[in-house]
Amino acid sequence: MIDFAILPVYLTAVVALLLLPGPDMLLIASSSLSYGRKVGVFASLGNATSGIILTLLAALGVSALIAMSPMALQALHLLGGAYLLKMGFDCMRANAAQAPALDGRHTMASTFYQRALVSNLLNPKALVFFVMFLPQFVSSNIAASSGEQMLALGLLLNVCGLLFNLLLVGAVGLFGQSLLENAKFRTYQHKLMGLIFFVLALWMLSDLLR
Repeated sequence: MIDFAILPVYLTAVVALLLLPGPDMLLIASSSLSYGRKVGVFASLGNATSGIILTLLAALGVSALIAMSPMALQALHLLGGAYLLKMGFDCMRANAAQAPALDGRHTMASTFYQRALVSNLLNPKALVFFVMFLPQFVSSNIAASSGEQMLALGLLLNVCGLLFNLLLVGAVGLFGQSLLENAKFRTYQHKLMGLIFFVLALWMLSDLLR
């Protein structure tokens, strides 16, 4: 369901996009650094899940309708920003005793899966990206419909994105393990994640001020 003639160009564009720093990369890298590779892996899976949902919406044409509505996009900006601010305040209020044990991170991992999933779904830029990017590689030279092609292209993008994020988690984990074993760092790790969420919230809400 993909025109193989355009596949090299598409994959080149995908690699370029993955290497471009963005809020997803920041969240996944910082969660891996603050809480370990397991949490980073679950954050990557949450991001991939949201990407699949956005791909389905784009293939069905639903996301295009939302993207054409200024009020809907503003509402998403506000909801997404408010959600990230709440996560930031929750992290800032947490104390050192609530830092997850090195050998018991299942709850934190599932929490960051949900946070990565919801924050990306509420990010209007992610929605607009799927609406604007995928149709550029829909071909009229194959029998598959535009919806089928967008679905295949989106799934390929998500697979590449997941692999890239897992490599990122592994790389960050090499440097983060020593920090996780540092008692002083563990005292402030919630504060670090709170600061990251505030940065992401400002990133998302900045478009409303333009």
